[in-house]
Amino acid sequence: MEQSLITQSPLELSRNANDIKGLDELRRAAQSGDSKALDEAAKQFEAIFVQMMLKSMRKAQDVMADKDSPFNSEQVKFYRDMHDKQIASDLASSGSIGLADIIVRQLGKTGDGYMPADALRNDGNLSSINRNTIVSTQKAQEEVLGNQPIKTFQSFKIAAFDDAQSFIEQLYPAAQQAAQQLGIDPKALLAQAAIETGWGQHMIHNTSGQNSYNLFGIKADRRWQGDRAMVDTIEFEQGVAATKKAPFRMYDSFADSMQDYVSFVKQNPRYENAVKQSQSPEHYFSELQKAGYATDPDYANKIISVFEGEQFKRYSAEQLNTSGAAGNMK
Repeated sequence: MEQSLITQSPLELSRNANDIKGLDELRRAAQSGDSKALDEAAKQFEAIFVQMMLKSMRKAQDVMADKDSPFNSEQVKFYRDMHDKQIASDLASSGSIGLADIIVRQLGKTGDGYMPADALRNDGNLSSINRNTIVSTQKAQEEVLGNQPIKTFQSFKIAAFDDAQSFIEQLYPAAQQAAQQLGIDPKALLAQAAIETGWGQHMIHNTSGQNSYNLFGIKADRRWQGDRAMVDTIEFEQGVAATKKAPFRMYDSFADSMQDYVSFVKQNPRYENAVKQSQSPEHYFSELQKAGYATDPDYANKIISVFEGEQFKRYSAEQLNTSGAAGNMK
């Protein structure tokens, strides 16, 4: 053992985790410009990195350790940590991980694959790549929209109707046209819109007061090429409600919102079962919820409760058609 130590160089002795003299030899070698000092310093850094990993593993193990065990004493832990330090140093010197080699190539500016430090500090020219990506995206949008970029507005929710009665009477004609295309009761669509907007008391408006006319809470995904309204919304994650910001579609009128809802449901394969059962509002909304239209676990029941509630029982179809014809559909 003693003979092996004699044949080692002073820098190699610095790999002993508990040899303070060896570390001092490393410091002096670095000051004198010894080319081997960088290699040894890199290995020391890798050893520190490995030691930190071992320390984290030991902490996790200590949580489950038996407190009454003789192998869990402070003395045992002290010598165990010393052993871990030496293991880390030996692993680094053998090149098992390779971190030291990377450090030497980077700081020594030698060898293939060398990347200047200024490139690393400037994110490897990623900013210019990101700018090119943004420009390309904008050009693609301009080609689709005729040089009209998609606008996203910060928004809030305010009332767009005086009460539930005005909500029903004004929206019924548009609901009737949309319902014919789905084969569903118009009042069922109004019931869903009532749940989504609180009977029109929580309609999305942008900061300039423009109404989004979004009656069904349809979000603006990548397929939507119109304007968007960014607003807080409540989503359920594993049954727990949480407030998040999300972009929603903006329309030019309530009639447009109704028509887009029909297209959205009929053209999306995930809602195919719901559309097939549209003659029964209860089955329709149940299948709609199963397909993931809303995250609220009680979504379908809420709509049916409104659909069968007192607000709609007051009206016959004739009354709704008469009152709705005089209503403002925008």
